[in-house]
Amino acid sequence: MSQSVLRAARIIDAIADEPKTVMELAAAFDLHRSTMFRELQALESVGYVHRRKDGRYRLGLHLVSLAKRAFDDLDLRGAARDHLRTLHGTVGNTVHLAALVEDSIVYVDKVEDPSGVRMYSSIGKAVVPYASGVGKAILAGLDDSGRDAVLAGATWVRFTANTISSRAELDRQLDLVTQQGWAADDREFEDFINCIAVPIITPLGVVGALSITAIRMVQDLDTLKTRIPAMLQTAALIARELS
Repeated sequence: MSQSVLRAARIIDAIADEPKTVMELAAAFDLHRSTMFRELQALESVGYVHRRKDGRYRLGLHLVSLAKRAFDDLDLRGAARDHLRTLHGTVGNTVHLAALVEDSIVYVDKVEDPSGVRMYSSIGKAVVPYASGVGKAILAGLDDSGRDAVLAGATWVRFTANTISSRAELDRQLDLVTQQGWAADDREFEDFINCIAVPIITPLGVVGALSITAIRMVQDLDTLKTRIPAMLQTAALIARELS
């Protein structure tokens, strides 16, 4: 990669962290102010950065549009297929893959034992985001506006005694999910089923989640938690495929 292209990419990364002035960027990259100003003018001309009224530069709308296009083009199911089946061969249980599709969370793949108990879930079915492990794993990786969009049609139906029934309660649980890196469905959609889920996070942000699900009388939540390291490793492999 040429030095000019590499520097432009690093400038964009620096602005993505926090809007910055010409002087701040010039100091960070050890460039003369006029040289940095020319770099920023070139990036602004193609819509990759935008100069605010206070003189600070932020990401431009064209770059945001390109990021969304790249996000939409991700083939999560294709990237995850082999990894899901490897995970299933290791842990058993039912393994789900869910994707963030516009403002919905949808099951896009599922692996289960032919001789096992069939789960209600099916490929192409939308997830109840506040009452599922994959839903909470994805929501935890979104900002407030992203959460608002996914939860816009939430009815807060109590499917079981454990179902989360308000946005405030959900946000508190999502803070915990963010801290620990995984989410649980502890008999929240069906009282005889529990699951553990982990997010799939790429440089574009959270794109989906994978989970393992079991009948509670067969494997309780504590048993499923022992699978978290293998799940995190699988999620990282999928993210690497997508990146």
